Amino acid sequence: MADNKEANIFVAGHRGMVGSAIVRHLEGLGYTNIITQGRDELDLLDQTAVSQFFATRDIDQVYLAAAKVGGIHANNEYPADFIYQNLMIQANIIHAAHQAGVQKLLFLGSSCIYPKLAEQPMREDALLTGTLEPTNEPYAIAKIAGIKLCESYNRQYGRDYRSVMPTNLYGPNDNFHPDNSHVIPALLRRFHEAKLADAPTVSAWGTGTPMREFLHVDDMAAASVFVMCLDDEAYNANTQPMLSHINVGTGVDCTIRELTETVARVVGYEGTIEWDASKPDGAPRKLMDVSRLAALGWKASITLEEGLKDAYAWFLGHQDRFRR
Repeated sequence: MADNKEANIFVAGHRGMVGSAIVRHLEGLGYTNIITQGRDELDLLDQTAVSQFFATRDIDQVYLAAAKVGGIHANNEYPADFIYQNLMIQANIIHAAHQAGVQKLLFLGSSCIYPKLAEQPMREDALLTGTLEPTNEPYAIAKIAGIKLCESYNRQYGRDYRSVMPTNLYGPNDNFHPDNSHVIPALLRRFHEAKLADAPTVSAWGTGTPMREFLHVDDMAAASVFVMCLDDEAYNANTQPMLSHINVGTGVDCTIRELTETVARVVGYEGTIEWDASKPDGAPRKLMDVSRLAALGWKASITLEEGLKDAYAWFLGHQDRFRR
């Protein structure tokens, strides 16, 4: 069923960066029955509406890519929104899928589920072994709940609900808001505007020393479909019974300083970068152990510089979306 090109597949969050990439990838592979619903058509926070949607559609698979996401600033400013909305979206979709008899579902989480000081690279079994990064703890707790929802429906009802935990993602359809975006789109926009203004300096948050791993969203989409399509024997052979999630990343990280300098080069900014150490750095290092996914037969293919060029090109073609 998983690789049936005529399966009815619901991609929740298809307008977001990850969901749109999954739709593109599925279409590229020849899947013909992809179901999508915009926010104006289906409010994922409305339990009754979500249940009715699943009850009236013949859905075979679900990619749960819908989520409220944001960077350090957004997580600090809107913690209640992040925990509430993500908990509700996940619970509504997973439970409604179960009630409708949907056997296969893929939940997309986040690397922030792991403890702030987790041993690096972070393995799947590091989950719930320490204190989370305070700046995004509400979001992380919601994502952990999503993993446990999938595990629980598998244990109690025999469902095949899998979870993938991506590292930091970027690419087409990213959020380039100047305050509420993640680090790569924020840097791309900042350096682009500085280049246009011929600004002599650009201020960057923190010290530049934290290590981060970045994955292009097209690679994430490919990994998601790969994991969904694994047969049970292959998947279960590489997934411990109580560890139903799989890390997705490149297995390679860089410092924020290195990232920032690479973004400046891709954009063509030639001024000076000044570091504002009064701003928070976040976790000192976040690198995923991707050995489990590698053992299953998948690895990332898009380099950071190639991916940044693609993301910047997309931004240049969609600037009207981001003007305030």
